[in-house]
Amino acid sequence: MEVTIERILPGGLGLAHAEGKTIMVPLAAPGDRLRIRIERQKGNVAFASLVEVLEPSPMRVDPPCPYFGRCGGCDFQQLNYPAQLEAKAEIIRDCLRRIGHLDVVPPFEVVASPNPWHYRARAQWQYDYVSSHLGYFEAGSRRVCDVAECAVLVPELQTALDSLRTRIQQGGLPDDVRDFRALAGDDRVSLSPDPDEANPPEVERSIGGESYHLDAESFFQTNVDLVPQLIEAALDGVQGETAVELYCGVGLFTVALARRFTRVTAIESDLAAAAYAQKNLSLAGLSNTAIVNEDVARWLAKNLDRADSSALSGDPKRRSRQVGTALQTDFLLLDPPRTGAESRVIDGILQIEPKRICYVSCDPATLARDLRKLISGGYSLDSLIAFDMFPQTHHVETVAQLSG
Repeated sequence: MEVTIERILPGGLGLAHAEGKTIMVPLAAPGDRLRIRIERQKGNVAFASLVEVLEPSPMRVDPPCPYFGRCGGCDFQQLNYPAQLEAKAEIIRDCLRRIGHLDVVPPFEVVASPNPWHYRARAQWQYDYVSSHLGYFEAGSRRVCDVAECAVLVPELQTALDSLRTRIQQGGLPDDVRDFRALAGDDRVSLSPDPDEANPPEVERSIGGESYHLDAESFFQTNVDLVPQLIEAALDGVQGETAVELYCGVGLFTVALARRFTRVTAIESDLAAAAYAQKNLSLAGLSNTAIVNEDVARWLAKNLDRADSSALSGDPKRRSRQVGTALQTDFLLLDPPRTGAESRVIDGILQIEPKRICYVSCDPATLARDLRKLISGGYSLDSLIAFDMFPQTHHVETVAQLSG
């Protein structure tokens, strides 16, 4: 079947229509005329594979990576870089309109990465002991694509990948390891598991004048070139008495919040990450922040119960205002995982009634879902900005600012 790609959808697939079907095609560019093969169909929606590019779009380029199309890591290498940025902007707009039910999306930009290649300072490599393959899962499968050189890794991680591959040739890796996590610090790489150490080594990463200690098991933004701008956009000039941060990780935003607010409470469910957050605050000389190692939803429920029990009974709206006053939150920042915030977390935020909210998201679809709930709960979306933290993929980081 021959089709013409109309645009890129959330998830990175190209959209086409033919023979009464809505067709999704991976690795496509808007304006491509393609020969495709239908692989599966559900109703009038079909998922296809690309057989041949009959007439390339002006946006199409030759992918430099020899693994592109087989490796599941990158899915935008067929697009020139301006086209990648525009596709991500359209993905965000599509999600906010279709999922978020926003009639008007505020104007925003997608800030380009200074380095569209060799930017990734975090990686997870899959290892298949039987085949001796080390790399990433192939697209749509659990087979390991054996990758000798990755075009998006920072040089330090490429060196670490080379070292692991050498160990495979020498028979030096255990057969029970299924994956390796790697993180580049300022002066060394943390690897988990590390063939030479019992625990993943701690590294230091300097960002915007602040130092963060962490290891390969820690979550941290992968494109460090854009992190200072991301932090500034998230805080957006705020300051005041009290701030709450949900899903604080190792304290990337927490340190900056502690420099701007009198009191900060930061919640993180992972014990090791919470410990690093406390260490990073201590090393920065900051003692005005309470790091709470607890599930975010559970922490909200417990604190709302305490505030509610001390508030007067009566009109629900009045009690909600009293609960918010009891918790006294000027600014709330949340940076949840890709799945977004749980419904009970959004409900808890609405009961706290912070004056301002910043939502940092790596998935436009779950962001739009959660923004819809916050807006329905009385907040307005003041501004958006996006950062291309993941060039050569359809993923994008978005910062939304809301006020009540």
